Amino acid sequence: MLDDDIKQQLTAYLERVKEPFEMVASLDDGDKSTELRELLEEIAAARPDKITLRTDGSDARKPSFTLARPGSGTQLRFAAIPMGHEFTSLILALLWTGGHPPKVEVDVLEQIKALDVDLDFEVYMSLSCHNCPDVVQALSLMSIYNPRIKTTIIDGGLFQNEIEEREIMGVPTVFLNGAFFANGRMSVEEIIQKVDTGAAKRDAERLSAKAPFEVLIVGGGPAGAAAAIYAARKGIRTGVVAERFGGQVNDTMEIANYPGIPETNGPAYAAALEQHVRNYEVDIMNTQRVAELVPAAQPGGYVTVKLDNGGQLRSRTVILATGARWRNVNVPGEQEYKTKGVAYCPHCDGPLFKGKDVAVIGGGNSGVEAAIDLANVVKHVTVFEFLPEMKADAVLIKKLKSLPNVTIHTNAQTTEITGAGGKVNGLKFKHRADGTDAKVDLEGVFVQIGLVPNTEFLGDVVERSKFGEIVVNARGETNVPGVFAAGDCTTVPYKQIVVAAGAGSTAALSAFDYLIRTPAPESAKAQVSEAVTA
Repeated sequence: MLDDDIKQQLTAYLERVKEPFEMVASLDDGDKSTELRELLEEIAAARPDKITLRTDGSDARKPSFTLARPGSGTQLRFAAIPMGHEFTSLILALLWTGGHPPKVEVDVLEQIKALDVDLDFEVYMSLSCHNCPDVVQALSLMSIYNPRIKTTIIDGGLFQNEIEEREIMGVPTVFLNGAFFANGRMSVEEIIQKVDTGAAKRDAERLSAKAPFEVLIVGGGPAGAAAAIYAARKGIRTGVVAERFGGQVNDTMEIANYPGIPETNGPAYAAALEQHVRNYEVDIMNTQRVAELVPAAQPGGYVTVKLDNGGQLRSRTVILATGARWRNVNVPGEQEYKTKGVAYCPHCDGPLFKGKDVAVIGGGNSGVEAAIDLANVVKHVTVFEFLPEMKADAVLIKKLKSLPNVTIHTNAQTTEITGAGGKVNGLKFKHRADGTDAKVDLEGVFVQIGLVPNTEFLGDVVERSKFGEIVVNARGETNVPGVFAAGDCTTVPYKQIVVAAGAGSTAALSAFDYLIRTPAPESAKAQVSEAVTA
């Protein structure tokens, strides 16, 4: 099942197991059960003194297996052969079950242990989904450290009947106690906030009590991370507040154009960014959404950043690096059928449409790359591009046109995504050349038409372009004293990781220059003194 190199790595990892545990498999006579048995036997053989395997499980889902220390009450089950993107999730689950400590904040682990409620999670994933491991690992951790939490991880490709019955058309999808809970990428902190009703209030109080910052960065993508590194290296009090560290990079499958890094993927790069920032004394406040920005009353004073949970943070300078999100096509049916056939991540959700007809809206690089990937999985892909010619790189267009199961419509305007029974069943479009209408029958639509900046919370406080981008000069300065901006949320013309990182460092250097040239007013100095004394 595993090649020699992976076996050696597995053995090295499992040396960290401290406490004995057992794996209990539920198997049948099928080929997939044979594969799972081989995998589990190799795991047990790698650490026979600590890991035992039983194959007498009686779970209804076959193949599947549980992990548990004797007497721990752990309820973690994999209804999957966790390879691909989920192999790391399996390794971590083995280590955590065996007593190896997880790399999470102590207060997060204590919050998991303190949850005093019975929770039964079922998470549906696909082995090619790069967003799924975060959710799988978060729920695995919760079930290992709290016996009242049960987690079952289900490979949608392996249990296709459940995907159909529950009408799941996007992963990761999580059910809690039999009812829909959430869809999409989530961190362990976000899951805890949803199930721990008092968490938001406690979080708001904790954040509001923090001493003022000298540089506060809003956003944890490449621009925000670069800004944090450059600011922290100046020895000034630096904080980062973000919904999820890495931002949109987490949803990027391949990165092959960053100088010095020939090839990596989004989640790996996002993790490297966070680790780099954590090497410095930076206060990282994850899973926080900013609701409002209040400029300083006078130059050098404190800018206030208000959060959705009611908390607020103060800083003498703020760097806005909120990035961007996938743009909606904004036609009837799109919102209605999100996660029911309308999707935005071909890598994550593509396997759920195996053998089906799908569409890709968008003829730029992201759209054409999505269509090429999907063509290897689905029955047929129809690509729709609004302009007369596709905008993607010539090499990608050539590859797309060589595929036998792809149809391309250029100069085509999508007018509606149709459906029946709660699921997508087609797409209507207009031939712009002659105005005639047409429809394609299909079961999935992947929207790939670019990005929109995450700047709505700013209102009229900071000058923005007609596209919602924050207007900045060459130094990353906005029209508000002490407020800077960087990355995809700004008017910088090229939305690239390397450009965002450079802009983030520029903004941090400009913020530092502002601090040394703009004295803090006496009122601000008094607030710092009060905060330190408290």
